This record gives sequence, structure tokens and C-alpha cells, in this order.
Amino acid sequence: MTAYKAPLDDLRFALFDVLGAEEILTSLQGGEAHSRDLLDAVLEEAGRFSEQLLAPTNAPADAEGCHYDKASQTVTTPKGFKEAFRQFAEGGWTGLTNPEIYGGQALPGVLGTATTEIFQSGNLAWSLYPLLSEGATHALEMHGEEWQRERFMKPIVAGRWTGTMCLTEPQAGSDLGLLKTRAEPAGTDADGHAIYRLSGTKIFISAGEHDLTDNIVHLVLARLPDAPEGSRGISMFIVPKFKLNADGTPGERNSVAAGAIEHKMGIHACSTCVMNFDGAEGYLIGKPHKGLAAMFTMMNAARLSVGVQGLALAERALQNSLNYARERLQSRSLSGAKFPDKPADNLLVQPDVRRMLLTQRAFVEGSRALVLYTALQTDIEHRSTDQAARQKAGELVAFLIPIAKGVVTELAQECTKEALQIYGGHGYIAENGMEQFVRDARIITLYEGTTGIQAADLLGRKILQLQGVGAKHFLQEISTFCQQHSANESLRSLIAPLAVAAREWSDLTVSLAQRAAADPEEVGAAATDYLYYSGYVTLAYLWARSVVAAEASSQSAAFKQAKRDTAAFYFARILPRTLMHKAAIEAGVQTLPDIA
Repeated sequence: MTAYKAPLDDLRFALFDVLGAEEILTSLQGGEAHSRDLLDAVLEEAGRFSEQLLAPTNAPADAEGCHYDKASQTVTTPKGFKEAFRQFAEGGWTGLTNPEIYGGQALPGVLGTATTEIFQSGNLAWSLYPLLSEGATHALEMHGEEWQRERFMKPIVAGRWTGTMCLTEPQAGSDLGLLKTRAEPAGTDADGHAIYRLSGTKIFISAGEHDLTDNIVHLVLARLPDAPEGSRGISMFIVPKFKLNADGTPGERNSVAAGAIEHKMGIHACSTCVMNFDGAEGYLIGKPHKGLAAMFTMMNAARLSVGVQGLALAERALQNSLNYARERLQSRSLSGAKFPDKPADNLLVQPDVRRMLLTQRAFVEGSRALVLYTALQTDIEHRSTDQAARQKAGELVAFLIPIAKGVVTELAQECTKEALQIYGGHGYIAENGMEQFVRDARIITLYEGTTGIQAADLLGRKILQLQGVGAKHFLQEISTFCQQHSANESLRSLIAPLAVAAREWSDLTVSLAQRAAADPEEVGAAATDYLYYSGYVTLAYLWARSVVAAEASSQSAAFKQAKRDTAAFYFARILPRTLMHKAAIEAGVQTLPDIA
């Protein structure tokens, strides 16, 4: 059984000291009341909910898993899930950041990201049920008609229903242009809204069937009869589990059902379903053949949330491996006994154990700053009254999302592995809980786009296709920061290498663009190494900012020293990894020969 304590001190530090969230949020449209006191209160309550209700269910629910009844094609979630969701909905968490007009609280997106981390650390599998609803409500808000928002979005915001994303098919994974699900016009409903009948099979659908709410709203990608080939022919549809009565309540069962639940490596307590649509009734969202736009609205929000999943798992793994290292007595320090009154020293006296813990801490706290920075930019993009600021923030978000998703989830693999390693053989035993974090973490580099997909998006689209506009903003921000603190002798060990890395990042990007113009295959050959390179420099910048913020804050001397020590470790032992990735990028596609 693993413990969990919400890291409220570091969340507050990242939000208010490093990022200056209160000043930014209260200056945005509708943000006058979004003070630190309000945000603090929400974080406190999220911490209590996760620690008391979610965290205790994590291991038991993983062992129990979901129960699929073949006869009724229904899923029963593990013990405690339904009650936790009821309290979650009653607490208003399902509508935390949604507009007030649809029943939400209209609180900042960055606060939603912070609370999401807390809930996901408590129980990642449980958190996926409400998480999928966020993407669904966002797509309905941005692309749906008003009657659709009233009929389908409001109950999701209230927590009476949940939503899903039904994209993947057996033959169509990352290449959605291959999908075959069909949508045939089928007249109109009693209110005159066009009805379509959808037929096809979707796989890997998280929360596709469960017993937590009265209805499930599936957002489904499908093809109309006149659809052009490829991704240009995709449309999006609303398909509820239950058709609606005239008063909007769930009525007759629709022709959509879970054909099975997947037997997975991890997140056992989340019902990952095969969904069969057999002439199921649905409604078109947006214009015909424009479903990809709505899909990317959901996908971008989901990708940032998956990055937060990596942070959440790594945080809980770090907490438990640190506690274990403090308590586990084993062997003696190489320089002599540190606890001579005990039969052995604890694991913390071993330099390699400290290396593993510092690696986790550097990645966890750096990743937290990254996902919160990105989320804060989404608030600026959506709420600023300055059009130029909105545009710049949107360009930064587009640039940073593949880094926040791709790099943070990969670093979570390293963190959970190192946490298990600290336990030694005991980490391999299920009852100690560490192996679950390793298993659960494997999926986050896969769904919502694999690491390779994130890398291709960063280099191929955000850098080359969009001419690196977001990267230019970010590099300029780093350059300005370095110039502001170049005269500070105490920061020299951070500012000097950061300035060098940022210039090298810019030069490497220009060089890659030139090579890609001559041979497009260079993009695929370099993309993943470029993603990692970008991620390591991004975290270096945020660690330097964290040290500056810590020194200027009212935090304790111990807190400030921990930030200085971890930043020094990161710059000395982690940032040099960029040299390896730079060498791999410069090696070029010729070092990747054809394989028969």
C-alpha cells in the first residue's frame, strides 16, 4: 500500500512564485475574483478529496479491475468508484473550469490542471472517467450548436453524465484517414434536428462503458456517404448511450454497446472498451467533413492532461521511494557509519540512491512548472483582452503541448523505474505498490499520440510547417531571462549554460530546417531526439526560474536550499543529455538504413 500527500507547497510555489499566476489571472477577463486565497482553498479541498477518497482505492481497484457482463454488455467499476464519483460531482469538480452559463464555475484552466494532478496521483485509473468528459465538453463548447450544448453538455458539466472520445479503429490508429465507421442520414427528431445512424467498431475507448452515471455521451468520428477519402472526409457525431426523452432525461437504449473490455498491462480500474455502433442514432457536430477540427480541440486538451498524468505518477512514486529510502536500513556508508547506534545506515547515505531520488525530484518539479506554465498560457489565450497577447499565448501553447505530453510522459517512465529500483526486490512485489506505477505509466507514452507522434508534431508541424513561431516566442523569453540575470554571480552556474543551450537550440533548429528542405526523411530521423533536446532545455529554463523565484520568496531556508541543490543537480547531470541528442540529430538519416 503506497501513501500520498498532495504536494500543496510546491504547487503553490510553482503557481504563485515561479509563474506569478495570481497577477496574471486577476488581470484576465472574468478573473477579478481569482485571487490566491480562492485558488489556495480549492487546492486544499482537492488535496483532502484525493488523500481521503481516491488514494486508498488505488491498489485495491487495480487488483479488482472492472467487471464486464457479456449478457448485458455492461461494466461495473471497482468498489468505491461510484461513491467517489458521486462526491466528486456533488463537490462541483466536474464543472470546475466550464463556463457558468452551462453550469460550471468558470475557474482558471491552470487551476484545473493543478487539481487534475492531485486527483491523478490519488488514483489515475479513476481520474480517467471525469477526465474524458473535459475534452467532450470543450469540443461541444467550441464546435457544437447551442441546443447540443444545452442537451448534452450541461449534464456532463453537472456530473450526471460523462463523455468519451471514440476515434481509434482496429485498422486506424494514428492514421485516422483509414477509419471506416459510417454515418447515414436518417431523417430528423421531434425538434427537427438531423439524425444520423452510425455503424462501425471503435477500440481502446477509455470509460466507454461504466456504472458511474446515468448516461454516456460518445463523440464519434465517422464518414458520411459523400465523404472524400482520407482525413478530409471525417465528421464528428454525438452518440448518447441512451436516447433522450422529450424532457432531456435518458430514455431508450441506443444501438451502441461495449463488445468487450481490454485486458491491459496497467490502469486496470479504467474500463477500456471495444465499442460497437450498430445503426446508433447520433447528431453531427459542426460542418460535414470537418471533424478533425473538433477532434484536435479534444486532443490538445487531452494531450496536456496526459502529460499531467506522467507528473502525477512520478510524484507519488517519488514520495514513496523517498520515504522508503529514509526508513530502509541496509549496509553502511562508504565513508563510515552514519547511524552507528543502528544495525545499518539508511539508503540515503548511498550516493547512487541520492542520484535516483534527485533525478525524480528534478523531473517532477520541473514537469510541474512546465504543465502549469502551459496551462496558464491557455488561460491567457482564452481570456486576455489583448488580442496580441491571446495570439502569442496560443502559439506558445501549440508549441509546448508536444513537449509537455511527449517529454513529461517519457520522464515519468524513468521516474517510476528509479522509484522501483530504490525498493530493490521489494519494488517488484505487488503488495508494495511500486510496480503498479511502472505498469500504469506505460500507457501514457502511447495514448493521445505516441512519443513519436508528439515528436513529429513538434518538428514537422510546429517548427517547419508553422515556421517555429511558438519556438521563437519561447527562445526570446529565455534570452530575455538570461540577460536580466546575467550579472547575478550566484546564478552564473545556471544562466551561462542556459544561454548556451538556448542559442544551440536555435542554431540546431535552423540547421534541421535546411536539411529537411533537402531531404524530408531527415524530419523523421531527427524528430524524437529533437523532442528530447527541446524538453531538457525547457526544463533547464524552468529550473533556473524556480531558483530565482525561490530566492525572492518567503519560503523557508530549507525549501530554498532544496531548489538550489536540485537545480544544480539538473544542470550538472541531466542537461548534458542534450549533447547526446544533438549528436544523434546531426548523424542524419543516413545512419538509419533500410531494414528488410
